[in-house]
Amino acid sequence: MNDELERIRQRAEQDLAAACDSQALAAWYAQYLGRKGEVTSLTRRLGALPPEERPAFGQAVNALKTTLQGSFDRRQEEVRRAELTQRLEAEAVDVTLPGRAPDIGTLHPVTQMIREVTDIFAHLGFQTVEGPEVEDAYYAFDALNIPKEHPARDVWDTIFIQSESREIVLRPHTSPMQIRTMEQSTPPVRVVVPGRCYRYEALDATHEWHFHQIEGLAVDERITMSDLKGVLAEFARQIFGRERKVRFRCDYFPFVEPGVDFAIDCMVCKGVGCRVCKGTGWIEILGAGMVHPNLLINVGYDPSRYTGFAFGMGVERLVMLKYGVQDIRAFYQGDVRFLAQFNRAAA
Repeated sequence: MNDELERIRQRAEQDLAAACDSQALAAWYAQYLGRKGEVTSLTRRLGALPPEERPAFGQAVNALKTTLQGSFDRRQEEVRRAELTQRLEAEAVDVTLPGRAPDIGTLHPVTQMIREVTDIFAHLGFQTVEGPEVEDAYYAFDALNIPKEHPARDVWDTIFIQSESREIVLRPHTSPMQIRTMEQSTPPVRVVVPGRCYRYEALDATHEWHFHQIEGLAVDERITMSDLKGVLAEFARQIFGRERKVRFRCDYFPFVEPGVDFAIDCMVCKGVGCRVCKGTGWIEILGAGMVHPNLLINVGYDPSRYTGFAFGMGVERLVMLKYGVQDIRAFYQGDVRFLAQFNRAAA
């Protein structure tokens, strides 16, 4: 009987030494020390032995079980350490490598352009102010020399807010802040006004029902058209490059006299003529002019003493021209793939 126990011990020790992972250890334990294992099953023989042999056999089986249990505990610890070492080596992080930069958001391209434009004008002496998006028709039209019969006041051009007492609109342009600013201050005045505007437009690649404008106004003694031309030329060259050529042509706007449209030479064809500039070699970017004397009178300024200039530009149009965006609707569709391009542009 002792020979049999010794054979079981030797075989168990050999099998234990060959167990190299947790699964093999679990299988070994079930084979030898589990409820149905070989060592456990030896105790069931006690009933078949003569009474005088039972104590010695029972002690021998318990001693074998204790020995194998101790061997199992030591081997299990060795295997656990080996597995931990292997896992640490496999999952090791090289701390000397540069980290992976996380994806981060950025400012919307329209916001980026507003900040770029207002920063340029800040260096030219202009203060940035903002105004209400829901506006009284007096400031949106009447005070700006836009009379009742003007087509801009048609409901098919302007979004009106229902009101019993007066005309209230979603501002169609940022020009009302010309009046509000002059009412609240005395010359010299130099401001730029960024903000969202609203018009009853049919949506297409170049029109949105809401968009952004930046209005500019300067009023002081002895301001001339030369001042306007110098300011706008410097602005265009800082936005689109120092090599840009500029062009001023007569145009009509109710709140300026004389009025001009301001254009730059096409950045694609260098002024030769292409599809982008429709063969003209020039791209119009904003409207401007000398402040109409009626506006100065409306705010209590003396037009014989003060003159000024004003201009207005579409922010989305500036972004489209600078970065080659083909469809204005892309700015407000929330496509992260489109917006992410301006993260790199801003960097």
